[in-house]
Amino acid sequence: MRAQLYSRHSTERAKVKTVALLSRKGENPAGISIGIEKIVLSKSLPRRYFDKAKMESLVESVRRDGILQPLLVRPVEGDRYELVAGERRYRAALEVGLAEVPAAVREMSPPQAAQYALTENLQREDLNPVEEAEGILQLLALKLGTDTQAAIALLHRLSKVKRGLADSAVRPKEERAVEEVFKLVGRFKPESFRTHRLPLLNLPSEVLDALRAGDIEYTKAREIGKVESELERIALLKEAVEQPLSLCEIKKRVRAIKPAKEEEELQSRLESAVKQIGKAKLWGDSQKRQQLDKLLAQLEKFVAGEPV
Repeated sequence: MRAQLYSRHSTERAKVKTVALLSRKGENPAGISIGIEKIVLSKSLPRRYFDKAKMESLVESVRRDGILQPLLVRPVEGDRYELVAGERRYRAALEVGLAEVPAAVREMSPPQAAQYALTENLQREDLNPVEEAEGILQLLALKLGTDTQAAIALLHRLSKVKRGLADSAVRPKEERAVEEVFKLVGRFKPESFRTHRLPLLNLPSEVLDALRAGDIEYTKAREIGKVESELERIALLKEAVEQPLSLCEIKKRVRAIKPAKEEEELQSRLESAVKQIGKAKLWGDSQKRQQLDKLLAQLEKFVAGEPV
């Protein structure tokens, strides 16, 4: 078990090199013991949801063996340290009640710390698909020196340029930044990320929350998100999580809901047309009255199942 835990976390030093966070004189990358009360969480830490079963397993491991791989922190004001990487181990240490934890201290600027934390998080195999999408966007925004909305706009513009649908070209510097980020992440090409992951961020809030919490797979979430009726969508989501329903079953339910929605829309249009006819001044105009008579005759034949 000790070897497995060490292997799980041993890539962090290599990731520091990946994002070019080089140690400076006076740092202690080997690790020192720090009072856990001196460690503060950064608001930019990318991870917000943790698998309950895996966290319980880690807590038991820490209770039995302690923290085997140091946390990565950076010094901030006073004698405090901001956590850069190792949030799961930090939370497990709090749960166990450890007074001190091993930590590697590195001097980092806030952008460097944010880039490292995002990179470390994105290289996890069990990453939530929503956090994965948000993390990639944040990393891209950091690389470009902009915000996530501008990063999304750039991905759409780059796609149009590649397909010959855009008049203006993407600057080489921006294109290189996009390529570097996706090469670093190693899971997606920019276009596959744009078409398969970005749409997740536009899902209805209740579906997005279930996806964030790991209650449902992203393929199922995207399908449930197609249901326009909020009540029907929430009911289907609840059923999909509690049963759980397969993707095939969810698709069938969505197809069954759509005709009902179309029926409601047709009925609404018909009722609206009848009201408008009642309000319109058709009876004094013989020509309009004749046209209405023909239309009604066609409608009666249609309802009776006769050829129109």
